[in-house]
Amino acid sequence: MAEPVTPPGSVPDARPFPPGRYPVVVVGSGPGGMQMSYALRSVGVDHALLSADDTPGGMFRRFPFFQRLISWTKPHAPVERDSRAYLWFDWNSLLADKPEELAPVWEFMDGTSYFPARSEMEAALVAFAERTSLKVRYGCSWEGTRKDDDGFTLTTSDGEYRCDVAVFATGMTEPWKPDIPGLEAVPHYVDCQAAAHFAGKRVFIIGKRNSGFELADGLLPQARQIVLGSPRPARLSVFTHSTSGARARYIQPYEDHVLAGGTLVLDAAIERVERSGSGYRVFAQGTTVPGDWVFDVDEVLAATGFGTPLGDLPELGVATFYQNRLPAQTPYWESASVPGIYFAGSVMQGSVGLRKYGMASSSAAVHGFRSNAFVLARHLAETRFGITIDRPTFQPDQVVPFLLAEAAHAPELWNQQGYLTRVVTFDPAEGIRDEGVLPLAHFVDSTGPDAVAVTVETDDKGDIHPAVYCRRSGKVDEHTLVSNPLMDFETAEHRAQLDALVAGLLR
Repeated sequence: MAEPVTPPGSVPDARPFPPGRYPVVVVGSGPGGMQMSYALRSVGVDHALLSADDTPGGMFRRFPFFQRLISWTKPHAPVERDSRAYLWFDWNSLLADKPEELAPVWEFMDGTSYFPARSEMEAALVAFAERTSLKVRYGCSWEGTRKDDDGFTLTTSDGEYRCDVAVFATGMTEPWKPDIPGLEAVPHYVDCQAAAHFAGKRVFIIGKRNSGFELADGLLPQARQIVLGSPRPARLSVFTHSTSGARARYIQPYEDHVLAGGTLVLDAAIERVERSGSGYRVFAQGTTVPGDWVFDVDEVLAATGFGTPLGDLPELGVATFYQNRLPAQTPYWESASVPGIYFAGSVMQGSVGLRKYGMASSSAAVHGFRSNAFVLARHLAETRFGITIDRPTFQPDQVVPFLLAEAAHAPELWNQQGYLTRVVTFDPAEGIRDEGVLPLAHFVDSTGPDAVAVTVETDDKGDIHPAVYCRRSGKVDEHTLVSNPLMDFETAEHRAQLDALVAGLLR
């Protein structure tokens, strides 16, 4: 570790992590960076955490624009708040090993909604940093990266940081617009003015995902008329059976549309946007219903999403996809093209998983990437730094009850359905071992001893059920257990099904 050098007569820099060499450098102090730092600390991996900001919180210091989150934290849930299972009902709190380190979001909520306000989420993140004594070098901007023979060097506003592994938790925070003529002059979501600015105006919102519907919902009491347009039909979570669609929190504008209340939700490719007097003229081509449409409106807003601020990483060889907005990643969130560069936080959605039934992961949200962080930290500890993680062992009669209990209650499996899995291996030399939570995509493609992996899946009809992946002699077979309307997967029927599947492995 490098010690800070203080020039004669100057004030010593009291911030942690002076420039120098560290095994791991994590960039970003939003919830993704903080959770990654805590997870690394919990498995004994030394690292530095850097942030250009001056306080924790990341995007939650400013957004969502209309203040209320779309992910729930239920102050009162069907299970006790101090239980592991409660995390299925709290999608916003960061994870910690000790009760006194936790800063649950419900503690900061005023009780008016089970969707926290932005300020409540920010307060919880600040408290998490304080209660865990999380060290962050604030005011340190990442400016460049180079590949060295022994790792990487990150250049920052404070100097150079050398490391074996670099983890970027910079979020999808870079406003992105498609290449549409005239759109460069249109305000992006991040530049939206206060709702009162839109009073009595006709507003065209380009984009029909969460940010588009959030703006529309917030402007309904003010705007004369709202039009939402994008080429593909709106995907709503209540129909996709996942969080990948626009959330119900924001679909009042959609109901207004279907009940002919004046709001329009249109499938239309935007061809160009022109200034017209004091307003705009939007030229669009209908997709689901063909036609040439022209809209004269007072305001246009681009709710066209975000990209990852990757800096010079593409020049280093980091491959991207999704219109260059996400880095391509392995199942363990490592750059698919530059080994040693990893990602944390919402950028983890670039590791897409199996996408069975077309379902995306929840890695874009806190309740998804918080679990990923511990999986990645453990992976780095074992594969990069020679740290051995203890693995509990089972007696044969303990395996089936354990796996069914995980399917019924494990928040990692419920929050990351079809993406994370609980794995038990059967090794003649090592015995029956709990391998912990792993990426499902890694398990199905990897070799190793005979094993069984359990996850939770929601199919394309909305049926929720456990899925079992059995590896025998290197071949993986997939099986589905029955669903249950009460989400009880510990019934005699489930036990009989799983007993039959693992019987050969238990011999």
